[in-house]
Amino acid sequence: MAGLGEPPGGTPEGAPGGGEEEYRSVVFDESFVRAARLQEFSAQERLTDHAPAVRRRTPLRRAGLSRQALVLVVLIAVAFGTAIYMGVRHPYQSPDAQRSAEPVRMTVVPLAPEGRVPGADDAAHLYEHSPAAHFRSAAEGVPLPGARRTAHFSDDQVLNALTTAKNYIVRSALDPDVLGGGEVRSVRVLLDPDQLEQFDKSFEKPVADGRHAPTGWLVRFDPARAELADAEIRVNGSLRAVESDASTLEVTADHTMVYPLRSAGDEGAEVSLFTVRRELHFRFDRDDLRLHQTQLVAAYVQAGPLSCAEDSASRLRPLLAGKTAGSGAPAGTDPYTTDNATALCGTLAAGAQPRV
Repeated sequence: MAGLGEPPGGTPEGAPGGGEEEYRSVVFDESFVRAARLQEFSAQERLTDHAPAVRRRTPLRRAGLSRQALVLVVLIAVAFGTAIYMGVRHPYQSPDAQRSAEPVRMTVVPLAPEGRVPGADDAAHLYEHSPAAHFRSAAEGVPLPGARRTAHFSDDQVLNALTTAKNYIVRSALDPDVLGGGEVRSVRVLLDPDQLEQFDKSFEKPVADGRHAPTGWLVRFDPARAELADAEIRVNGSLRAVESDASTLEVTADHTMVYPLRSAGDEGAEVSLFTVRRELHFRFDRDDLRLHQTQLVAAYVQAGPLSCAEDSASRLRPLLAGKTAGSGAPAGTDPYTTDNATALCGTLAAGAQPRV
């Protein structure tokens, strides 16, 4: 019986070592096979005699990022950088939009009555016989006009400006806590941050200089002299919004408020009416609109009945039922000093008082 490695007929003649010795020179080891580049005929090459006999296969790419992957990484990096840049610099900002808020210019004019201040047992009777008979109550007297878009601001942005202006008016002139001389934060939070220093200084050190009068920012009475006799405050006025430039909206508010007052701590005292006319000018840039805040540019206030001799910059000290203005004159004005505003005083017309 033949061995395991031999053919049945034995080793062929003339070939030392048999068939294995004959083909030993063409046997390739594993490393040679792995390094070999494969080639194959293409269909076109098999049909065309003059074409190359074989087609080279595309060699495998080297390890690492492909060109497409590298381009994708670069695009992601550019997009991320653009997002950061746009977040830091708002696309609608311009040098005009980045300007700081101007100091508020304010004028407070006390109106002195010609005779005694009329009074009654209740506010309703006084309202009925006064020019405020047709006025609305509180915030209802500050209606919003129709918001129409401008060249550079949408309907929503104009409405936002009008609503913020209304909120300022309601909080600064109709809030009982503000009127009582206490709360001011509810008004402060509506202001542009650039104006907060001026606002705070006005209440820390009130001065009648046309810049730092608390009664220019809001309406407040001396709590030691007067208090609200009735919750109903009558209001009448208007709001108007216009575009001043491509980055700024301006709102003008003109309202008359009528307050029923009586002597502080005396519930049996007669009620009298106190009238405040306020014309406020607001400015809004795009940041203010986004943050629902405003810049108060100017405030012109007429209030009475008041005495011209008393300071009306810090708190309003109303003349109540039965009182007269006396013969006092407003504070003196020094024309050699530029830091102080001119002291003004007017006369409250008889027709502005209730006829009782």
